[in-house]
Amino acid sequence: MPMAEESRAPSVWVRPERARRGRPALGRTQIVDAALELLDAEGLDGLSMRRLGTRLNAGATSVYWHVANKDELLELALDRVMAEVAVPSGDGWRAAATGYARSLRAMIHRHPWTVTLFGGRPMIGPNATRVLDEVLAAFGAAGFTGFDLEYAWSAVVDYVIGAAGSEASWQRAQPGTSAAQWVENLGPYLDRLDGERPGLASHIREIWMKETGDVLEGRFAFGLACVLDGLEARRPPAR
Repeated sequence: MPMAEESRAPSVWVRPERARRGRPALGRTQIVDAALELLDAEGLDGLSMRRLGTRLNAGATSVYWHVANKDELLELALDRVMAEVAVPSGDGWRAAATGYARSLRAMIHRHPWTVTLFGGRPMIGPNATRVLDEVLAAFGAAGFTGFDLEYAWSAVVDYVIGAAGSEASWQRAQPGTSAAQWVENLGPYLDRLDGERPGLASHIREIWMKETGDVLEGRFAFGLACVLDGLEARRPPAR
């Protein structure tokens, strides 16, 4: 079982690793690899310490040697996938912000279980801190400082998490179903809307019916451009 004092640690990254003597052959990397396989296949509900031990053909003691509880395991898994997020450099703050936003969105699509973890625990692992340091440098180069710097990058990341999370949720809940098929399946309900809310019924038929990957991309690009336009209007003038 996990040790009580370890379970109270604010983050796996601040809890000292246990002494090497007596350490089981199973390593932290193997544990995180197996956890990611479960998370990507089945989401957060599919991951448990018991199932992880079974997948690794190891007892719970071997897993608890490296992580005190499931929260610490999720911290490690989240930091691992943050390694996939890139922040371009060299073409100005807006290009860096756009590249970062698209990279983060792509990561969320590959690992939709991450959405509800953002903000839940401190992201202070090596990959997350690398990304944050690069993002802050990009927005700092735009002239943002202090709290404005925090607000600026947060506006972008919050938009991406919301947009990509919604996209990933739809794909997970409606696998293999196109928007046109979904609208067609509304059947009598949509017919009733014609009389009750004709404007909405028309919009569903004219817009939702035609939603494709290109439309989703256009919606994301439009929203991101609006966020960046707003930040451009607020950033300090160049000295």
